[in-house]
Amino acid sequence: MSDDARISVPSDVPEISGTRLFDAPRALVFDAFAAPDRLARWFGPKGFSLTTQAFEFAPGGVWRFVMHGPDGRDYENKIVFREIQRPERIAYVHPGDDDADPVRKETTISFSQEGEKTRIDWRMRFPTLVERDRAEREYGVAIGLAENLDRLGDFVEESADPVFSTSRRFAVPRDLLWKALTEPERMAQWFGPKGVPVIASEMDFRPGGSYHYGLRAPDGGPMWGLFEYREIEAPTRITLIASFSDANRGLTRHPLSETWPLKVETTYVFTEKDGAGELTLVARPFEASAEEIATFAGALEALSNGWAGTFDELESYLVQG
Repeated sequence: MSDDARISVPSDVPEISGTRLFDAPRALVFDAFAAPDRLARWFGPKGFSLTTQAFEFAPGGVWRFVMHGPDGRDYENKIVFREIQRPERIAYVHPGDDDADPVRKETTISFSQEGEKTRIDWRMRFPTLVERDRAEREYGVAIGLAENLDRLGDFVEESADPVFSTSRRFAVPRDLLWKALTEPERMAQWFGPKGVPVIASEMDFRPGGSYHYGLRAPDGGPMWGLFEYREIEAPTRITLIASFSDANRGLTRHPLSETWPLKVETTYVFTEKDGAGELTLVARPFEASAEEIATFAGALEALSNGWAGTFDELESYLVQG
């Protein structure tokens, strides 16, 4: 769940600001601002809808749109983007020119990661206190900002990236299970689907290190992958970013899906009970677009089947070892 918004209207500064913590990764929250189809689902106060006429999400780019109020009135808007630093910051200006909304203001939206959550600080600065107070009196800007953050919270919850999780208990101690995933010569004996042998296995097992591997696909061609290790807590937890790769460690798209997430955050958790090690895998899209998230969500059953086969290979290796 997202926290409630906190809105500030200081008496001595021509600003209106709001902050809210969202229970979602920063990339997902940032991407809510990056495309008109996503903005149409949440941008604006409660009861409003919008129609985009032009949109260029780049410094100097213009977003022209019409806000449709619940009272039937239309409000012309023009935004000019000044700064875009993905996924940390967006700055834009309402110039108040042409036939657009006459309210002039500069807006800065900052995105900061707090654990697995994201905080937005949304700050609007007006030329003078008089103009700020007029905008608040005529348009209810502070209430509108609170409602906007609420709608964004709803959108983020609806769009939160799906999570894949699977686990299996093995008839070996946790220490042996740990070694099977942290030593390249052991990984080469089992990693991958049945009938798809490992042809390369190069590992630098440390936070900031990587594992670059190659598999021989059924058609005889190579298929490369790359793990980038982020956190290692021996012998209980490994967090990494998994990607498809090439022979030179470059990131590539899934060979069968152009919309598969380029990066997948994967966590392995190792536990033990009565001498038997259990491995739990949790995976989710990382810094993914809405299209990539949707592709991942639609493939959960296929992931379950694929990892079941890979765990079968791991189990066979452990039994033979």
